[in-house]
Amino acid sequence: MVTVALLSNPSSTGNRDMLPRIRSFCAGRADIFHYEVERAGQIGEALRTIARVNPKVIVVNGGDGTVQAALTELYLGHYFDGPPPPVAVLPNGKTNLIALDLGAVGDPLAALERIITAARDDLSAHIVERELISLSEGEGGNRPVLGMFLGGAGLADTILYCRNKIYPIGLPNGLSHVLAGIAVMFSLIFGLHPRFLPPRPFPVRVSLIREGQPNQRLALLIVTTLERLLLGGKTSSGGGMRLMAVDQSPVAVIRALFASLAGRLGQRAIRGVHVEQGDMIRIESERSSVILDGEEFHAETGRPILLRSTAPVPFLRLAA
Repeated sequence: MVTVALLSNPSSTGNRDMLPRIRSFCAGRADIFHYEVERAGQIGEALRTIARVNPKVIVVNGGDGTVQAALTELYLGHYFDGPPPPVAVLPNGKTNLIALDLGAVGDPLAALERIITAARDDLSAHIVERELISLSEGEGGNRPVLGMFLGGAGLADTILYCRNKIYPIGLPNGLSHVLAGIAVMFSLIFGLHPRFLPPRPFPVRVSLIREGQPNQRLALLIVTTLERLLLGGKTSSGGGMRLMAVDQSPVAVIRALFASLAGRLGQRAIRGVHVEQGDMIRIESERSSVILDGEEFHAETGRPILLRSTAPVPFLRLAA
């Protein structure tokens, strides 16, 4: 009987070294069904096949982008008869925000062993529910994309800067993120935007913050259904998406940074830092990018980005 279905993306950064170990671990085991995809377009067929073996848990082995593609297909493709099984995530990408939120840290193979052990017994103690972010571009009702963490304004520029300028250098992921963060803080605090630093963000209007107000420049925009904000702040309880935006001013950026270091970000009002919660968010801009779990989307004039929260879905969380 298959207990765990493992969906692997060989092109994920961590899998370049880890996948041979995972293949060896899964070989000959009747309780694991291992399916590898070469590109995101194959995930739908992978889930169609996985549905036939009816696993207790689906484990995604890849980065946040792979998780996003898997969640989109899992909940919009309707491959299962009835509700899909809970999803677990291995810590095997560049950022691992979703895996960290679900308690999966350290060696991916050790995390997989813990998931298999949990799946042999009653899973109820490990199940947590998270809403997803449903992203649509424009008003036409195109097929949405589902994810859990969106970065916009200056944060999206930072992610793209790190991806296009720093990752190619070949530095470790942690060091790459630190260097990108330093570059961004330097440009925001001192107002300098030379070609080797992230660009100045385009003005953007986020309806949940200030309905009807003119577009404004934001240093940081985060929308998430994860428990923790990117800068270490814990989100409030309750349903809906959690949004945090920081005005593009040195004072607001410094306030947000110190609140994060003190563990107070999102816990009390800070001038220039907006923390809100809601079921629908509209992002409008002349030209601005957002990043949902690694995938880039664009808000343009007459084509806003619409975010909606989904009903809660089950995930498997490993105890810390």
